[in-house]
Amino acid sequence: MTPAGSLVPGRRRIDYEAELNPEQHTVVMHPGGPMLVLAGAGTGKTRTLVYRVARLIEDGVPASSILLLTFTNKAARSMLDRVGQLLEGRAAKVMGGTFHSAGHKILRRYAERLGYSPRFSILDREDAVDLMGAALADLSPQLPKRRLPKPKMLVSLYSFVINTGRSLDQVILERAPQYVDQEEAIAPVFRRYLERKRNADLMDFDDLLINWLLLLTRHPDVRRELAHRFQHVLVDEYQDTNRLQADIIDAMLGGPRNLMVVGDDAQSIYAFRGADFSNILGFPDRYPDCAVFRLETNYRSTPPILELANASIAHNERQFPKHLRPVREGDDRPVDVAVPSPEMQAAFVADQVLELREAGIDLEDMAILYRNHHHSLELQVELTRRNIPFRVRSGLRFFEQRHVKDVLAHLRFIDNPRDEVAFARMVKLRRGFGDRLTARLWHTVATGDPVRGLISVDARTADLPRIARQSLAGLQRLVEELSGPRLSGLPGEAIRRVVEAFYRQWARENLENAGSRLDDLEQLALFADGYPGVNGFLAEITLLNELSGEDIAGGPPDEELTLSTIHQAKGLEWRAVFLIWLSEGRFPTARAEDIEEERRLFYVAVTRAKEFLYLVHPEIARDRYRVDVSSILHRSCSNFPRSSWNP
Repeated sequence: MTPAGSLVPGRRRIDYEAELNPEQHTVVMHPGGPMLVLAGAGTGKTRTLVYRVARLIEDGVPASSILLLTFTNKAARSMLDRVGQLLEGRAAKVMGGTFHSAGHKILRRYAERLGYSPRFSILDREDAVDLMGAALADLSPQLPKRRLPKPKMLVSLYSFVINTGRSLDQVILERAPQYVDQEEAIAPVFRRYLERKRNADLMDFDDLLINWLLLLTRHPDVRRELAHRFQHVLVDEYQDTNRLQADIIDAMLGGPRNLMVVGDDAQSIYAFRGADFSNILGFPDRYPDCAVFRLETNYRSTPPILELANASIAHNERQFPKHLRPVREGDDRPVDVAVPSPEMQAAFVADQVLELREAGIDLEDMAILYRNHHHSLELQVELTRRNIPFRVRSGLRFFEQRHVKDVLAHLRFIDNPRDEVAFARMVKLRRGFGDRLTARLWHTVATGDPVRGLISVDARTADLPRIARQSLAGLQRLVEELSGPRLSGLPGEAIRRVVEAFYRQWARENLENAGSRLDDLEQLALFADGYPGVNGFLAEITLLNELSGEDIAGGPPDEELTLSTIHQAKGLEWRAVFLIWLSEGRFPTARAEDIEEERRLFYVAVTRAKEFLYLVHPEIARDRYRVDVSSILHRSCSNFPRSSWNP
């Protein structure tokens, strides 16, 4: 009997040597055992995985004995479709998909071993929040009077604990430091949440992973059965796995340990989501006999772009050294562009986009990348003014975001006291106010001047619940301050006052990613500083929201420029890329704890570009105290053209 995965000459229909480059061919033909494939950007890692699966099947490995783990089900379907085309449908029985989908399939079969029925239900995110809320309500009489995180935040904290293996106190300190002294109160809520899930025969998404691991570690017979069934395990984007996923993979292997992990340590940029950089960096330590392969032939970018990418990442000490080699030709070097201000940065990018389009490059082939979502504010304004259509991959358009609209509702009400919509949005943020009570308050204050009416309502004697009376008193103080003559001429300061007096604490208690949302609001305040009054500022952004930017002369209706954070751009590519805000405090971010991860982000951004790359930074930027400060660019590589732009 031929060992699974060994080479069986004469059976193959695919000419692997002709279809693959030498680096890819070596990986595809390797017999088995632990394999670490370091696949640089644009080197054809997906092609290598596809042909590896096809080669295994052609050499006698049953398709049902192959497990292919990816980070999206779409990626798995695409890979297996390509394998099926190569082998005329013989890949149908390969189990391919995300960790969660594979865990779900396995747990359906073995659920009873863990005390669940085979028909257990799966909680989606919204259902999990509801159940966490019920667990919190169960224990509320026993909990301290001090406020705890809302159910949505509790679910986020719980998930991070499960996926990273970190202690609850560590996770609270990192992700919700305002609750650092509430660990003893939060832990019982988590235990009650677990009890409720178990009693109702429910699993959430995290359970699909942790229960998969428990199945492997607590039931040796099941582990042996799964190891026998899956003779080969292949994992894509291994640098993005978390601690729990890496432990599952290790526990799935049988005696031959036929594991192939594919990834690029230089593109490990998701630590904030729980990805563990040590998984890929420490793979040779966990598997001392592993074979290490490097895919370094790049099919995407021109030589000057790769020269910059190689030079920048070479400064990292914690890495597997690799050197991308270009296949494409081209001599357009990346251009370092200095501009006088953030507004001029946006103007330069818009001008250059239109020039490239006139030169024959479609908007679809261009992207503007940035470190954080709020870095796109001035750019979105400029593109909208010029009627250049764009899509935002990094989230909603800036002024459509919930936290932006929440804060602006306060300014809208002061500017137009008859704006009932703004009034309702502002009031319903406060504790104790729902739809009915808010409508009743509006009816009370709207008989005259609603601003003066709101300020003059007696919170002590009003027919309101106690919590609502307390909330109203705080709102009255804030509205009185906002309506005064000083802040009416300083829209940026008015925004900061809303944040400081109320919204900062509210966001931390109610919204995920509160830190980045608060950064957005400070960027909004800086933008508003450029306007002489609240009315003009609100009118401008309202008009910007009304402009759709759907048409551009001579362009197809679906042609759009892409705006994206670097994180959201990973895996994509464009002919022309603009990397903006390359300035100290922006990129690298002022809050960066790991400069090597910032450099990996830069590497990812650079390697998205095929032909043209612009590195743009304002020379002067305004800080939150409305002071213009010098903006310094820290360059990883200085051997490329520099220019200044000032129309």
